Amino acid sequence: MATLLTTAKTARHPTRIFLNTAAIAYTLIGYVIGIILLFFNSWLSGVGVILLAHSLIFSAYLTHEFIHSTIFRSRRHNAQWGQLMGWLNGACYYGFDALAIQHIQHHTDHADFYRFDIPAAVRQLPGWLRLPVLALEWCYLPVVSFWARWRSIYLLWQAAQNRERRRIAAVFGLRLAFFVSLVSLSFKALLLYLLSYVVMITVLRWADAFQHNYEGFPLGSVLPYRAPQYEQAHTFSNLISRRWAGLNLLLLNFGYHSAHHADMTCPWYGLPRLDKALNQADVCRYITLSDQLANYHRFRVVRLLKGQGDADEADGHLSFERFYGAVDVSFITLY
Repeated sequence: MATLLTTAKTARHPTRIFLNTAAIAYTLIGYVIGIILLFFNSWLSGVGVILLAHSLIFSAYLTHEFIHSTIFRSRRHNAQWGQLMGWLNGACYYGFDALAIQHIQHHTDHADFYRFDIPAAVRQLPGWLRLPVLALEWCYLPVVSFWARWRSIYLLWQAAQNRERRRIAAVFGLRLAFFVSLVSLSFKALLLYLLSYVVMITVLRWADAFQHNYEGFPLGSVLPYRAPQYEQAHTFSNLISRRWAGLNLLLLNFGYHSAHHADMTCPWYGLPRLDKALNQADVCRYITLSDQLANYHRFRVVRLLKGQGDADEADGHLSFERFYGAVDVSFITLY
């Protein structure tokens, strides 16, 4: 296994620089051009929505790469660029280090942690509020994700010292100024920007929903013992396509999740090769695109009330009939 991990992720130095530069440049340039196109009164505004949404998606997955320090050799440079990506996708309120600690815990402890139990919170809502929340989620409007984000920012503010509060206030002020400037130029552009952001959240939620059936624990819990095999047995690769590998670049290869958990230092461009090596060793478990989309659609309300459910296994065959999926993502939101 160690040999597989070593040989599968290597890439020549110039190639590594080119690929990382291309991904970062696409994200930043696409973000700017996408916003500009929102102001057009033609089909170009629709192109702007798609380009902006995809740039935001890339910014989230690059944040994930920076958390794992797979772009730069220097931890400081990864943190700086991770903070920049956070300004694009809204993760800038929490601080890069806090997000990194939370996400790396997911890897080292083979568990999901939460301060906010979303299914329990949704069930406890009064009926007059729970019904519209579930109705909006049924219509693919991710109000629970916005609720979780603003709740975490509020709790962070409450617990923060004066210096940290000044930082949060400055971040909020600068982002508010950006959106006020946007609406002063074009209210339509603001609405289309929000649409792009909703698309980003929806895609991230779908891509993250079926990658694990780990148990969830309140933050600070004492964890049960996990055998070394537990991580891969409860991790799934949810690729867009196994046959047409290039399509997985649309999500920066994030679907190669078994490979990512086999070696979290493997960069995004090395994951297909690592996945192939692990698959030859019969390590990876896959969920087809059709199963992903079917379950994401079918259980879009159920998962908010019952949690992620589970993947059942009998006679070596997996069944996803009760695998409802996770609700949100951990690497751009502090839970």
